[in-house]
Amino acid sequence: MSQSSSNEMWGGRFASGPDAIMEEINASIDYDKRLYEEDIAGSKAHAAMLADTGVLSADDRDAITQGLETIRGEIASGGFAFSREREDIHMNIEARLAELIGPAAGRLHTARSRNDQVALDFRLHVKSALERFEAGLEAFIDALLTKAEAHADTVMPGFTHLQVAQPVTYGHHCLAYVEMAARDLSRCRDAIERMDECPLGAAALAGTGFPIDRHQTAAALGFREPTRNSLDTVSDRDFALEFLAFAAICATHLSRLAEEIVIWSTPQFGFVKLSDAFSTGSSIMPQKKNPDAAELVRAKPGRINGALISLLTVMKGLPLSYSKDMQEDKEQVFDAIDSLHLALAASTGMIRDMHIDCEAMRRAAGHGYSTATDLADWLVREAGLPFRDAHHVTGRAVAIAEARGIGLADLPLDDLKALDASITEGVYSVLTVEASVASRRSYGGTAPDNVRSAIALWRERIERKA
Repeated sequence: MSQSSSNEMWGGRFASGPDAIMEEINASIDYDKRLYEEDIAGSKAHAAMLADTGVLSADDRDAITQGLETIRGEIASGGFAFSREREDIHMNIEARLAELIGPAAGRLHTARSRNDQVALDFRLHVKSALERFEAGLEAFIDALLTKAEAHADTVMPGFTHLQVAQPVTYGHHCLAYVEMAARDLSRCRDAIERMDECPLGAAALAGTGFPIDRHQTAAALGFREPTRNSLDTVSDRDFALEFLAFAAICATHLSRLAEEIVIWSTPQFGFVKLSDAFSTGSSIMPQKKNPDAAELVRAKPGRINGALISLLTVMKGLPLSYSKDMQEDKEQVFDAIDSLHLALAASTGMIRDMHIDCEAMRRAAGHGYSTATDLADWLVREAGLPFRDAHHVTGRAVAIAEARGIGLADLPLDDLKALDASITEGVYSVLTVEASVASRRSYGGTAPDNVRSAIALWRERIERKA
């Protein structure tokens, strides 16, 4: 390479161009070209502000703006020649702008640095991604609410330790994931609110002596306000870390749902059937229908959690202000954006398309003596026993039923009275799974009327926030 072509971005400080190894480790264009839209938007806003404050002529502003639009079209159409010699998206665009409009291109970089430029581009990109996740989470919640609405009365087993515990409704189960997704949505919105500050104008680290208007560029780029400290501005990646933390938690929730879909779609459970759109077959076993979409969603937290730990590790020991280490911030975030987008879209699609086998759920709800707690509660409520005594009586009843291979509701009244004389015929009214779920009317409980009330509450909340 020639010295002039390789050295143009560093000015006159260096006598020779970078070694090939240095070029390899230093270049980021292979991945940061993804920021071209943000880079062009930032440059247009900066040029307009420089012209309005008298730093740049109107003719130069117009030439810069027209040239940037030409470059946007070239990149969008695939006709732009990216150069690794020019390191990054900023210098690639600036060099092409110089080819298109001449010396005016060099005036664009007045009163800014690549430090605040990349902080702007990256923040805009993450903010835009979070706004898309906000809409995606709303769609996911809507899919869950629609399923919950259709199955507010569908009885299924509730599990602890993956063992049958107490009967619940499938609608109530769906609402558990609504709660998780709503917390994710809240985190998403909070992150957008915190990162809604514009870095442009902080320059290299100390601000600039030019009479710039940072409030103008902030407004033009859709930010609430400019950042307040130039040192922090160029060295801050909290917005990226917060996105990754949000993404890791959200992906974890989606993975838990995916794990249940994988388990529930097995013949041993048979609770759900995935549509063909979210299943694959086997190359050797023609009978197979594999829940591959769910399994891939289940795997995504591995990548996203790794991205969070990676960036935390990069940032943990950096002195103020900017260090080149921070170039290692983008690949993990870009990958996490793509991974979470796929996981969320697949999860929403699976929920919408999934067939629920209500009868299989109903049968399983009665397994494992799931109404034992209802018997204990009845003894407390109707017979006046202390709960610990009622627990003991119920445990003995379960042992007898288990030894005979029958359910609690099938135990003769005389056998129950032998355990406690206060037990009456009325006990059988609480030993069905339907009676069990209907009785759980405490706030947040699984009773069908509770489920319907919660659905209405969430629909109103989501619509109000939207």
